Amino acid sequence: MAKPISVAEDIVPLNEFKANASKMLRHLHNSHRPLVITQNGKPSAVVLTPAEFDALSHRSRFIASVEAGLRDADAGRTMSTDEARKRIKREFPE
Repeated sequence: MAKPISVAEDIVPLNEFKANASKMLRHLHNSHRPLVITQNGKPSAVVLTPAEFDALSHRSRFIASVEAGLRDADAGRTMSTDEARKRIKREFPE
């Protein structure tokens, strides 16, 4: 997972990023921190390594699944372990 950004090192104007893209990408991979690119002094984009993006996406999907499960439990949409085993055997016969 990405480390928190360093305001001094990880927020760069778009022109600086364009002029030093290779250097900035090396910094991104070495620091494991996202880069915030600004345009007209305002945040415009965040750059992550592919691995950090994948981890963030996975975490987001996992949290959404847990939240959906909790909503199901709160709504009474549950089943016993025996019911779950029977359903699995029925849906996935050997």
